[in-house]
Amino acid sequence: MSWLTNYVKPKLQKVLNARDTPDNLWHKCKNCGQMIFQKEFIANNRVCAHCDHHDRVPPLDRFSALFDNKQFDLIELPSVNQDPLKFRDTKKYTDRLKAARSNTGDEDAIKVAVGKVGGQKTVIAVQNFYFMGGSMGMAVGEGIIAGAREALKLGVPYVMITASGGARMQEGILSLMQMPRTTVAIQMLRDAGLPYVVVLTDPTTGGVSASYAMLGDVHMAEPGCMIGFAGKRVIEQTIREKLPEKFQTAEYLEEHGMVDMVVHRHDLAAKLGSVLSMLMAGNRRKVAAE
Repeated sequence: MSWLTNYVKPKLQKVLNARDTPDNLWHKCKNCGQMIFQKEFIANNRVCAHCDHHDRVPPLDRFSALFDNKQFDLIELPSVNQDPLKFRDTKKYTDRLKAARSNTGDEDAIKVAVGKVGGQKTVIAVQNFYFMGGSMGMAVGEGIIAGAREALKLGVPYVMITASGGARMQEGILSLMQMPRTTVAIQMLRDAGLPYVVVLTDPTTGGVSASYAMLGDVHMAEPGCMIGFAGKRVIEQTIREKLPEKFQTAEYLEEHGMVDMVVHRHDLAAKLGSVLSMLMAGNRRKVAAE
């Protein structure tokens, strides 16, 4: 009986109860813990229907949500040295890149596209947090600069959507060099009188927040997103004081003048189109006057 009970019966139950259920059928909200049907979650722009938590969004989904009629053209980005420092920690850097590319289908942590937002032709760059935490390496720097050059060539606004943990440690000083390089690219836009708008999403931290993320003509942010340089815990340990509960959130930064507006993801395309239209109207008046 033990053979029948312990071996045959479990095998039969396994066959009879087998179901072809995908692993990604449900999404568990990181904020409230509610289970949401994956298709409904994606259809709702990855916003929790229960607590309104804004989850992270891959670049192609961002483009589809922001560009008119989901129509856009990807800009080919320059290739860079894959492993300039031959870096290795617990894994080779090249192995980490291969894993990230396999998981996301992207070459690196940024994509750039051109299309229309509210009828206004626009270049948009989006950082991908799912690719090594959206970390800023040479590829991200080159992508941002390529987007700026495309905006200059077309004479259109440039929108940067940030999502990053900061500089990519595996590229050392070469990663940090992207801070001044991208700053120069943004200054070129400013000299040409073209708008540079930043949309801050969760999270925007480290060297990213210390460079191109805080240089916009207008700063928008999604509700509840984390924005800062050093982490809250590190700051508390350094100054030996307890920080406010909502410190480094989009709402806290808006109250203190570092963010112009906090915009719900469902309203972002319309708000962005309105802002770009106003900024470009000013640009056209300036060109006409000159």
